Amino acid sequence: MEPAPNPQPAQDKPASSDRGPRLREIPLRLIWPNLVTVLALCFGLTGMRFAIEGDMERAVYLVLVAAVLDGIDGRLARMLKATSRFGAQMDSLADIVNFGVVPAILLYSDLLHLTKPFGWIAALIFAVACGLRLARFNVMSENPGRAPWQGEYFVGVPAPSAAVLLLVPVYLGVLGVEPSQTLAVLTTAYALLIAILMVSRLPVWSGKALGAKVPRDAVVPILLTVVIFAMLLYFYTFVTLVIASILLLASIPISAYRYNLRLKAWQAQNGTDPTDDEARADRRRETINEDVSL
Repeated sequence: MEPAPNPQPAQDKPASSDRGPRLREIPLRLIWPNLVTVLALCFGLTGMRFAIEGDMERAVYLVLVAAVLDGIDGRLARMLKATSRFGAQMDSLADIVNFGVVPAILLYSDLLHLTKPFGWIAALIFAVACGLRLARFNVMSENPGRAPWQGEYFVGVPAPSAAVLLLVPVYLGVLGVEPSQTLAVLTTAYALLIAILMVSRLPVWSGKALGAKVPRDAVVPILLTVVIFAMLLYFYTFVTLVIASILLLASIPISAYRYNLRLKAWQAQNGTDPTDDEARADRRRETINEDVSL
């Protein structure tokens, strides 16, 4: 009697294609930018905890640290050649929390609660506007129809800058300005203004052009300016933040004016009529790629 044939060994099922390739080992350089993003998220959430406990000064410090880390993670990813779609989405989600939810809770805990429910509505609008602004930023970064120089400008006030601007009433409170009903009403209107600036189409200079080469004579003044600003921020943190916020708000119309001048020059060079409605529609058209796979 012949022995029964051995059963065929079960073959491994192929990995699901919708999950993507599974790597056994991930290079360490891919982890560092995401680690910085997670640390920024932890600092932002901890700042919200201190705001709930009434320690506004420490809460503001932690939001500033989160803003600094937010400026580092992207540059670190590009420097290490570790950019990825996962990292970009993680960064956007962290930004919604750090610069949308956390500043709104800080301001509500400090002043906006005096005008409830209007103060809470203003806080909600700011947080939602932050999410909309970041979603639009992700879409426009994939738009191939933009001129190269347009990458030097944000469309609307970026989320970290908006968070710093929103907290100006908190800075004033730390400096000794007493809270009042009138100040709370003005702060509610101010929060709505910052939310509108975030979702607006105002061009705001991003400073990315500073990464290019600079004249030799400008190196020393730039270094001195950075050192002076860092020292002022260290010794006179909240006064420096108030002045910097005022200068930032004042720079928005100047940035829009410069952008329009460059846009008209670019249109004239490329033979585009700035009054052509069809051309303007083409400039505003954005390609949206929907990825709903999990």
